[in-house]
Amino acid sequence: MSRGKKPLLENVEIKKIAAEGKSIAYVDEKVLFVPNTVPGDIVDVQVTRKRKSFMEGFIVNFRKYSDIRTEPFCAHFGVCGGCKWQNLPYQLQTEFKQQEVIDNLERIGKVELCDIAPIIGSPKTTYYRNKLEFTFCNKRFLTREEIAEGNDLNRTPAVGFHVPGLFDKVIDINKCYLQAEPSNAIRNFIREYALARGLNFYDIREQAGFLRTLIIRTSSTGEVMVIVTFGREDRETREALLHALVEQFPEITSLMYVINEKMNDTITDQEVVCFHGQDHIFEQMEDLKFKIGPKSFYQTNSEQAYNLYAKTRELAGLTGKEIVYDLYTGTGTIANFIARDAQKVIGIEYVPEAIEDAKINSALNGIDNTSFYAGDMKDVLNEEFIARHGRPDVIITDPPRAGMHKDVVDTILKAAPERIVYVSCNSATQARDLNLMDSDYKVMAVQAVDMFPHTHHVENIVLLQRR
Repeated sequence: MSRGKKPLLENVEIKKIAAEGKSIAYVDEKVLFVPNTVPGDIVDVQVTRKRKSFMEGFIVNFRKYSDIRTEPFCAHFGVCGGCKWQNLPYQLQTEFKQQEVIDNLERIGKVELCDIAPIIGSPKTTYYRNKLEFTFCNKRFLTREEIAEGNDLNRTPAVGFHVPGLFDKVIDINKCYLQAEPSNAIRNFIREYALARGLNFYDIREQAGFLRTLIIRTSSTGEVMVIVTFGREDRETREALLHALVEQFPEITSLMYVINEKMNDTITDQEVVCFHGQDHIFEQMEDLKFKIGPKSFYQTNSEQAYNLYAKTRELAGLTGKEIVYDLYTGTGTIANFIARDAQKVIGIEYVPEAIEDAKINSALNGIDNTSFYAGDMKDVLNEEFIARHGRPDVIITDPPRAGMHKDVVDTILKAAPERIVYVSCNSATQARDLNLMDSDYKVMAVQAVDMFPHTHHVENIVLLQRR
């Protein structure tokens, strides 16, 4: 194989699962990453990327299907990047996730591990999400097969998900198995309504168009929030569409809209206007209610969020006497969930709006032993803050994917709590942070929790005890 040529590789046997929904084969002493395959598949692969130690490619032909392969249930599988492991039995998905956690803690963390609890699988493997965001696009994405066939390449508008790695390409989604109804019905109704009336969908490259994004949130209380983002204001047309939604879907309890004329789709810095119903919905967990606004963060798998928080509370081992710091508290879900078992809980979070939500959720549930502070963790959590609020007996930390800043780790070590419960959505950065704390803290428990079936993502909880 010459350096510049991208070869077609025949009769390649897939050997094992890799991260991000890809699998691995070995060709000419190089690792070959191939998406949409499972161990035991034998395939012909067109190489698209070739480096010194690895290659990437896509399937052009199946020679043999693996015995462990399952039939994907979604018509969009293989193009949409949402559920890359539909072809892998759920039991094997959870086994791989469990092994990935162990590998990261041992290889990156280099920490001594205790007996590791079996992963907690998701009660639901379809229709488990309470929030989805869809994008409108004036030209739908065409698959390789459609282009190869060269028949009627009709570039109709689309409302769906971005193609992985392509900012301006959107797959037109007919039925998504991630969120329960009325999610699919609302999205499909808006598409049909818009096409029938000639409403234009957003042109992502030109940054112009009327219909831009759609967010649908559902909750265990049966409430439904819909947020339609428009690329420009056209009051008469906008109100007609929103009135049609109210009439068609009486189950919508919160209908909101945004006029977003800036370059990106995020609405965190935009005014969200309530058109119909309330400007929030509620989520229930045990006897606690959590108010969720259009910009609020809440774990997207409600049932598994409960299992995640219940296990976090259990591992914290609270007796009612402890001062607990909840770092990266978000809207205070964990803080409020554990408050009844602690003397007091102090939550810290970067986003000021989230801190306001956290305070509201405490008040809503009659919780008076929590306090919340907004700011960058490495700036807020310092020795002066600890002196003012009391040395923590327990720290619960649930940082973003990047893990904790080294300054935060240093401050935690200086605070020297008896126990740390570290919740993470990225066991690699979690392992890195555990390594920094290993001289002072011993790993006492590891519990993986699968929040996102059919994806490679996994949450992990680690309990640390001061040595």
